Amino acid sequence: MNEARKPLQSVLLYLGAAFILVWSGGPFLWQFSTSFQLDKALTSGTPSLIPDPFTLEHYYNAFVEKGLHRYVWNSLVVSLATTFLCLVVGSLAAFSLSRLNVKGRFGILMVILSVSMFPQIALVGPLYLIASELGLLDTYTVLVITYLALGLPLVTWVLFGYFETLPREIDEAARMDGVKTVGLLWHIILPMSLPSLVTTGLLAFITAWNEFLFALAFTSNIDTQTIPVGIANFTNLYYVPWGDIAAASAVVTVPLILLVLFFQRHIIEGLTQGGIKE
Repeated sequence: MNEARKPLQSVLLYLGAAFILVWSGGPFLWQFSTSFQLDKALTSGTPSLIPDPFTLEHYYNAFVEKGLHRYVWNSLVVSLATTFLCLVVGSLAAFSLSRLNVKGRFGILMVILSVSMFPQIALVGPLYLIASELGLLDTYTVLVITYLALGLPLVTWVLFGYFETLPREIDEAARMDGVKTVGLLWHIILPMSLPSLVTTGLLAFITAWNEFLFALAFTSNIDTQTIPVGIANFTNLYYVPWGDIAAASAVVTVPLILLVLFFQRHIIEGLTQGGIKE
């Protein structure tokens, strides 16, 4: 009876995987197809998945006429700076709470987590006033600080969970060899935690790369506006350039897909190991 069920289970498994693939990848495939089609084809009564004729007009418009490369540069600077700071501060916080004798560490973790639970729309007004008073509007600094506050709780929690899986005997052996606290973190804990660092770094990068609300509120010119705001600026009162938007979306989505595919082994290992106590 069990032998008869195995083929059926395999078929159901593959059907489920195919459904998830189509459900998740279908919109991306359609977006890429849209970016290579003429505007008249996009507004026709029978849209086609295969571009006919094939055109690069929308990519030309996005980069040359609308300056997409400047938005990409701004997002790259802000996202990389945010990721670096999240990993530095988050690893220090997670190491301190995991390996040092900190009283009430779980209470501190709950406070850190609760910070990320506030709705963004409730924070925009107060943060805008603070940034205005400090003269930080239209700067990378205000975005990096804000995104650091958004990404740090998740980074700290994931790294804390991973550090907790590392045997305490490692600490004792290192201290017997004369390794100090900072050396323990830098030379032993962090190299062993590479999968978790890659995972949290990618999550922080993607969060900063895709954030829209704070970037819209804190920036007002192309010199500091990020990709989501730049794409939103493509539209005008009477016309929505779907092809140009699709081309810009394809350009900014492909790097994220490649990053995830390249680091997928580390991502899976980093997310799963944090939930296993050895």
